[in-house]
Amino acid sequence: MDCRFLISLGALALASCAYPSSGDITETVGLAPSFKGAVTAADPRAQAAGEAILAKGGSATDAAIAVMLALTVVEPQSSGIGGGGFLVRGEADGDVTSFDGRETAPAGATPEWFLDENGETPPFMQSVRSGLSVGVPGNIALAAKAHAAHGRLDWAELFEPAIELAREGFQINPRMHDSLTRSKNRAAFSAEARALFYDASGNALPVGTVVRNEALAKTLESLAAGGREAFYSGPLALALATTVAADTPKPGAMTYDDVAGYDAKEREPVCSSYRKYRICSMGPPTSGGVAVQQMLLQLERFDLAALGAENPVTWHLFLESQRLAYADREIYLADSDYVKVPVAGLLDRNYLAERSALISAEGSMAEALPGTPPGASAMLADGDEPEENGTSHFAVVDSDNTMVSYTSTVEGPFGSGLMVDGFYLNNELTDFSRSPVVDGRLVANRVEGGKRPRSSMAPTIVYDPQGRPFMAVGAAGGSTIPVTTARAIIGAIDFGLSAEDSLRLPFLMAFGQRVMIEEGTWLEAEADAFRALGHEELIVRQAPIKAGALLFGADGWQSARDPRLEGYVDMP
Repeated sequence: MDCRFLISLGALALASCAYPSSGDITETVGLAPSFKGAVTAADPRAQAAGEAILAKGGSATDAAIAVMLALTVVEPQSSGIGGGGFLVRGEADGDVTSFDGRETAPAGATPEWFLDENGETPPFMQSVRSGLSVGVPGNIALAAKAHAAHGRLDWAELFEPAIELAREGFQINPRMHDSLTRSKNRAAFSAEARALFYDASGNALPVGTVVRNEALAKTLESLAAGGREAFYSGPLALALATTVAADTPKPGAMTYDDVAGYDAKEREPVCSSYRKYRICSMGPPTSGGVAVQQMLLQLERFDLAALGAENPVTWHLFLESQRLAYADREIYLADSDYVKVPVAGLLDRNYLAERSALISAEGSMAEALPGTPPGASAMLADGDEPEENGTSHFAVVDSDNTMVSYTSTVEGPFGSGLMVDGFYLNNELTDFSRSPVVDGRLVANRVEGGKRPRSSMAPTIVYDPQGRPFMAVGAAGGSTIPVTTARAIIGAIDFGLSAEDSLRLPFLMAFGQRVMIEEGTWLEAEADAFRALGHEELIVRQAPIKAGALLFGADGWQSARDPRLEGYVDMP
């Protein structure tokens, strides 16, 4: 998209124009004086909330927080203050920081947290629909820590768009209606939620219905006035802990002290170089940033641009790189506060050159096994991990060309189904491996008191070869997130695509020996070519992904949400 008007709850801000062609980084990052910034979010109403904050002179961090708060209202199936997330921030001069707002297990949780009385893992949904699945939410703590360091506007101002949406009402769009219908057992579990989103017969309210969430409006007002402590102490913290404990069928349930003791953490970002572009993302406890960068660096020796974006060989190479990265991910990635994670070794260029040598353009490797990166421990192993469908990614660039990439989640659709004071609580603890021991070996991602479950989220920022801000990107979709994110980066860097076209690239992913290719794309017609390259077990289906990107192009910053959301998030 070229220079464009950003319409923000009645405010207008001109998003303009290109970098000057020369000069050092402090000179080249400045845009036209009228430039206020750009935002991408899965829901246009949340995007407008971020744009409104930029129009007031807010920072990228301010605007990203406003988006997260607005998504609590209009996209409760995916994210919100009852969940957590990761934020990566990069300044125009290349300084990068990252914030970890991942949820934590209660102090009383043990590795046997999800096992039944016979020591077996029960059906997955039995774990989800229980207080056992709820971690102490981290989004408000993350927002407060990031705002204290990088905010421009008053904290309370960031809540204004979300409060207005909750109190004045918002329309149910097709995507939310579909989610309410498909996930009724979770979305309607709490009486408070049933009253908000379902009619007397138990049916999801129709598309276009205006929903007013007064309880959430009051909660947001309390947080706006009282800051972080209004969430992690006092009546709200007590209500949160009491609600979770009442639905937890074993000892060790969440307590008020668990909520009060939570803190977000500033972490070292994970950075590397791909074709002279600097890629920075989030490190453990998420596996996403490492996986994205492993995939890219393993592909660097191949001339993807020459192969082309519509060549099965290009995407065969990508599949092979995925398989290697995910083999390492399964063994080595977990909460680095509890487990030694060899991040430097996993991104070591010599190690990745050895891994890349296993990839051939002629055919698929028989089996992708984990490697032994420098600093690796042989004691690590992984167990089961679910898919998730309750995540949202959004990104902001502000008038200083500071980039913020933020992925927020409640894990599954509507999280645990438990609602407190107008917002859903996550089921994030099911991102732990429910089996603490596999083949006689302790699982790195096992449940432990105070621990953060492993994630796939991969909020990422990119600087161009001249060190200038270039891209902020990320995705939703559970284990597909690193693949979706890496694919968009390849689109922008290797193929020179726009933000929207990078997200529009067809999706394919390796799940062990199986390969999923996106239904209705040119990939489907190339099934025989993929089989000839050794990918014999193909699954054709819709892509379970949802991405967002900001990209600096010839005409300035481009904002794009996943084209797969077209017609699904807007109202007629």
